[in-house]
Amino acid sequence: MNRLRTLLQQMLSGEKPPPPSASLIGFRLKELGEGSAVFEIDADERHANPMGTLHGGIVVTVGDSAMGTAMATTLGADESYTTLELKSNFLKPIWKARLKASAKVVKRTRSIGLVECDVVDEGGSLVARLSSTCMVLRGDAAQGR
Repeated sequence: MNRLRTLLQQMLSGEKPPPPSASLIGFRLKELGEGSAVFEIDADERHANPMGTLHGGIVVTVGDSAMGTAMATTLGADESYTTLELKSNFLKPIWKARLKASAKVVKRTRSIGLVECDVVDEGGSLVARLSSTCMVLRGDAAQGR
């Protein structure tokens, strides 16, 4: 098992604190599986853009975290990854809601991972769909990441 997966499991169990970005924005890891992860956020007025709706960057940050976590669960002990591309489609405005970002690795090869994430509200209505292409790093490229 890689050190990142161990750290993620410790965060999920509460043994380790979440990363600073999760604490700052207010999202949390709820589920962790092989090639999958689920995060939640209680979006409210503190996450609003100037128009009063949920800022798209918040949705992307939570979705990116879910996708990165899902990708991390597929890595070997000597591997890390970096994001090459991130795409988001916003489908409805949100003012205040508990959102769930569910990510899964769609395809993982030796060097590339394709990851998708659906962000839904409490009623299960699709708020956004995101996708990410990740590159697997090994050796010197993986050190310190």
